[in-house]
Amino acid sequence: MDPLFLTLKSIHIMGVISWMAGLLYLFRLYVNHALETEPVVMERFVGMERRLWKAITVPAAWISGLTGAGMILMEPCHFLAQGWLSVKLLLVGGLLFSHFLAGHYRKKFLTPPMGRSHVFFRVWNEVPTLLMILIVLLVEFQPAWWVWADCAQ
Repeated sequence: MDPLFLTLKSIHIMGVISWMAGLLYLFRLYVNHALETEPVVMERFVGMERRLWKAITVPAAWISGLTGAGMILMEPCHFLAQGWLSVKLLLVGGLLFSHFLAGHYRKKFLTPPMGRSHVFFRVWNEVPTLLMILIVLLVEFQPAWWVWADCAQ
């Protein structure tokens, strides 16, 4: 297999792991932040959330997206013809929604009151996990539900 493709794939996997870690930890911080009442501790959460968002979560999302797109562009006919990839990209859209929702609430925490309970964030903490499980299963098993086009023509 092409070394450039394998390099992109390796960086993609590392980016996804970092992105998922950032999302999961960020929503977990939100759970604790929503329960907190001490201003000093709330300010500490704001700093932790900002650093996690800017230093890990956002860069990792970019790395995941760019390397994923790079792999598809290297072999577009091979990948885009496979139905499982369409479903995977739809689920990645769900991850992106979770990502932007996390960014939205990070800004909301800057000016209390938050308006959302810790239960809301506990539920959203599980969404990226469920999406990740489905994505990993699709990538590993690559079910042949359908094929969009035959590129050998």
